[in-house]
Amino acid sequence: MAPASPGGGWDQTSRTAEQALKSLDPSRKVEVYNVPGAGGTIGLAQLASEKGNGNLLMTMGLVMVGAVEQNKSSVTLSETTPIAKLTEEYEIVVVPAASPYKTLADLAAAWKAEPAKIAIAGGSAGGTDHIVAGLMAKAAGIDPKQVNYIAHSGGGEALNALLGNKVAVGVSGIGEFAEHVKSGKLRALGVSSPERVANVDSPTLKEAGLDVELANWRGFVAPAGLNDDDKKNLTDLVTKMHDSQAWQDAVAKNGWADAFQTGQQFTDFLAAEQAKVKGIIAEMGLVS
Repeated sequence: MAPASPGGGWDQTSRTAEQALKSLDPSRKVEVYNVPGAGGTIGLAQLASEKGNGNLLMTMGLVMVGAVEQNKSSVTLSETTPIAKLTEEYEIVVVPAASPYKTLADLAAAWKAEPAKIAIAGGSAGGTDHIVAGLMAKAAGIDPKQVNYIAHSGGGEALNALLGNKVAVGVSGIGEFAEHVKSGKLRALGVSSPERVANVDSPTLKEAGLDVELANWRGFVAPAGLNDDDKKNLTDLVTKMHDSQAWQDAVAKNGWADAFQTGQQFTDFLAAEQAKVKGIIAEMGLVS
């Protein structure tokens, strides 16, 4: 299950996994289906109703961790079986090519002067893009509650808002905006990585003056209530998929960073991320 509309990061990850699994065994039946809405929490609720189903994986990630809090979801990730963390992807902050903001310092100065006037486009409320915007505000000395964030259901919508000059700034995964930075339609002001990213003409946010670093990540969970055999079979299958040439090639092509974890390591990571994100979005005034 890709708990989002076609074309976004979860859908792309799901369909890449489908191809990689079929490359290992062409006779294997793998079906990807989409359950969009509410930052993945509609799909999460549907997963919860599949308790004990050892033939179902749901793609998820940092965005869902935020959406569970933001939407006050009655179903949480504690009602899933963590299987694997797959990839990480850093965020990029962009402006239209004709923007008066040539650097992140230019943007920060204008933003500080009139926070409400700077509209920032990104994905779902409480998701990675929104969190980066809040962390940038905090680093610039702006109250994160004053961020004028315009949530969109995907990178395509946010891109249209940017190119139509309906918003001043866009925040998204590097993969969603990189082509448009290369073509000159957008100007990159910073990336949320600890070091500069190959093939992306942009300083890091820290280098450009705002001490912010954050990686979006994606992984798989299964329904709760799996027996030990089903859990082991799914973990072994996803490990083989991760090791396949088809998956490794796709990770490189999409500019993802390999961040593979399974078992207790991923379970512990997921628990830590939930606590961290809850704190960040509470500070941003997104939850009471």
